[in-house]
Amino acid sequence: MVVAGLTGGIASGKSFVSSLFASYGAGVVDADVIAREVVKSGSKAWQLIREQFGESVLLEDGSINRDLLGSIIFSDPEKKAQLNGLVHPAVIEEMEVSLREMLSSGRYGLVICDVPLLIETGMYRDYREIILVSVPREIQIQRLMLRDRISQEDAMMKISSQMALDDKKRYATILIDNSGSREETAEKALAAYEYLSRQHVRK
Repeated sequence: MVVAGLTGGIASGKSFVSSLFASYGAGVVDADVIAREVVKSGSKAWQLIREQFGESVLLEDGSINRDLLGSIIFSDPEKKAQLNGLVHPAVIEEMEVSLREMLSSGRYGLVICDVPLLIETGMYRDYREIILVSVPREIQIQRLMLRDRISQEDAMMKISSQMALDDKKRYATILIDNSGSREETAEKALAAYEYLSRQHVRK
């Protein structure tokens, strides 16, 4: 089984590309989905967040107020690092469980680990193949404005808070440019899927 890392940036189209890989037959381990699971009410990570950030970050039903927590850490690197330190270990543990299950099932020749912070956290070192979904900054800004219905200034602030896509390119072994049509991106993703699947066959 070939395991590849997939990453991108906000409004780059990473989730779309991840769904394409799944439609072609790859197994997908989605760190974002797992991150939502591990902070559910009563979980260990939920308890740690509650202790660190207080009751104010909880909704009436006890679940994490993700919008509020996001606004707290957005402009505070120290708090962001604190939150990551609470959540990431649980996410990594669950990702490993999912990978083991996929490996033992024998269903997949290729598994894609979809991780937004793949490079920033150093997790990229665990993968021989790193797929980066990228778009020019101007398109990234336009798509984020449209998606979140925010101003250009707010979009630029959000994008600037992340590692630049151009900086991520030096870590990538496979680059998928998502600046064209969805059909064009699907063709590029299929080519990447076939390339990685051939690696599995060679093994």
